[in-house]
Amino acid sequence: MSASSAISPAHSDRPVLGILLMLGFCISAPAGDAFAKILGDRLPLLELVMVRFAAQVILLGPLVWLRHLPWRSTGPVTWLILVRTVLHILGIGMMFTALRYLPLADAIAIAFVMPFIMLILGYFVLNETIGLHRIIACLIGFIGTLLVVQPSFAEVGWPALLPLGVALDFALFMMVTRQIARKTDPIALQAVSGVLALLILAPLTVAGTFLPEGNTLSGTLGFILPEQTSSYLFLFLIGFLGTIGHLLMTWSLRYAPSATLAPMQYLEIPFATIIGWLIFRDVPDGLAATGICITVAAGLYIIFREQAIARAAPASQSKQP
Repeated sequence: MSASSAISPAHSDRPVLGILLMLGFCISAPAGDAFAKILGDRLPLLELVMVRFAAQVILLGPLVWLRHLPWRSTGPVTWLILVRTVLHILGIGMMFTALRYLPLADAIAIAFVMPFIMLILGYFVLNETIGLHRIIACLIGFIGTLLVVQPSFAEVGWPALLPLGVALDFALFMMVTRQIARKTDPIALQAVSGVLALLILAPLTVAGTFLPEGNTLSGTLGFILPEQTSSYLFLFLIGFLGTIGHLLMTWSLRYAPSATLAPMQYLEIPFATIIGWLIFRDVPDGLAATGICITVAAGLYIIFREQAIARAAPASQSKQP
């Protein structure tokens, strides 16, 4: 599950193009996660995460240079970018770990509790108003998520809760991003974040290579050259699809309103189900499938209600003397 890094200024709307770009994200994001799941038992976790950010720098660095975008920021924005980068590392790390234990569709579906968490954080952190309808939708969404978590938790234990951590992490990630989205270029932001992530991850990865064999952290830290040729291809695809998916979402917002695109993000769940079946032959059981449907329905209700409130606000203001 990935998030948009910026809301672009208004351009002439091309909704069909925006929808196609969002569809590209909904396919590329779970596909990248699937390759991370394949390599989860072969390579250390931090190696996978570091490759993801290295690809981000390699792909976006030339664009920053060609467009003469700044690599540096000043003031509070610098610290917010650092916090955002740490949150991004933690979110990807938790998702890649969860994928070692959970079916692809289940992990992504559980992480889609994020819109409900964002509403709650908005209430407690930003003092935003939450009406009764949204509270009820949040409760229903949590119930749906618990239905997905329950069979997975019974089978694998605590790793089934990791996607909930991913949801909380990316809710905070989005809140931080909102604070800097209008002050930074999205491509430059992603490139700089990639560099910062490598500066954080590289020392940990190097340190992990000196751990004694059999250490409990050996599956997390360290660097191992893949033994299978296919692993190199999968590593490339993890980085490429993760970076391109993020850009597709960002670019989609340039051509279509977020109100149009937000409901489409839930298409990531059925695409994840299809990819999970094609590669791993995983299919959500009856309880998990029911929970996925409930979570999606509650999430879509919140999105459509927010759209209705947003449309009603200008109308009510125009009637005031």
